[in-house]
Amino acid sequence: MKKSTKRLSATLSTVLGASLILAACGGTADKAKTDGDKGAKSEGKTYSFRLADTHPDNYPTVLGDKKFAELVNKKSDGRIKISVFPNGSLGDEKSVIEQVQLGAVEFTRVSAGPLAEFSKPLGVFSLPYIFDSSEHEWKFLNSEKGQEMLKSLEASKMEGLAYYDSGARSFYSTKPIKSVDDLKGQKIRVQQNQINIDLIAALGGSATPMPYGEVFSSLQTGVIDGAENNTPSYVSANHYQVAKNLILDGHQRVPEILLASKTVWDKLSDADKKIIQEAATESVKTERAEWDKMEKDSQKKIEESGVKIVEVKDVKPWQNKVKPVIDKYRADYKDVLDAIDAARK
Repeated sequence: MKKSTKRLSATLSTVLGASLILAACGGTADKAKTDGDKGAKSEGKTYSFRLADTHPDNYPTVLGDKKFAELVNKKSDGRIKISVFPNGSLGDEKSVIEQVQLGAVEFTRVSAGPLAEFSKPLGVFSLPYIFDSSEHEWKFLNSEKGQEMLKSLEASKMEGLAYYDSGARSFYSTKPIKSVDDLKGQKIRVQQNQINIDLIAALGGSATPMPYGEVFSSLQTGVIDGAENNTPSYVSANHYQVAKNLILDGHQRVPEILLASKTVWDKLSDADKKIIQEAATESVKTERAEWDKMEKDSQKKIEESGVKIVEVKDVKPWQNKVKPVIDKYRADYKDVLDAIDAARK
């Protein structure tokens, strides 16, 4: 990843600071705790780590992060402490990914979307309508191929620990959207990703990449007509207040990923790696339950606010429109798409 000299200096300063913090937190100290009944001992180095998340404190991924930290602390008898930093307080996703690669931040939760830059197979999640449902998606994520993709970030100095849920993404606009044909000519905000740009073009719209923080004002002023996201984000960012037309087409399901720095991971004992991996896997249940709850709460708030909601009952016309996009990228993701198809059975 290319960086300016100034940014690299700042990041390296952060790394040095984090190293000093880690040393001060007892990275080389041993701790033994005796269980009076069983005589068992939990021994090992003590650590104090940080976990970065860009979402608000009560967001499902952050609640999953906190459960993960709680489980690590419990399983290690308090030797390993992980502090969760929500609200982007340690930086945006791009800068945090860089810090995790360098070991300056030990853990983070990020969308699988930007991680495709480091592991090409993860780009498959940007392809439209490849999952039939949440059940189909999770059957794939938990499959051998899904787990292989999770671990594919090691070459980029990141250790994938677990997938978190982020639901399905749908379109919303200041203009009516009752069918796929209504997207024609609309200016739709997308993440900076070529597949997303191709997707909007295939649907007849005009893709407008821009930072997420600019979407609300751009909807207000007419710079864009609409955007796309999951319903909890549609509500939490207040986009539902200015874009009152929502069509639940569920064009993408892009999971979140809980990551560890490979630099830090490689310095842990096998026992501590097992503790952290088990805690990450167990925290998924909490995050998914919180996601389901937030989706229901968001749906209720949307309905009460007077948003015009259209539920797509037949996705085939949408799939037909985006077939050229699938065809364009099929060769790049053939083995992954085959595994996704197999997960339907």
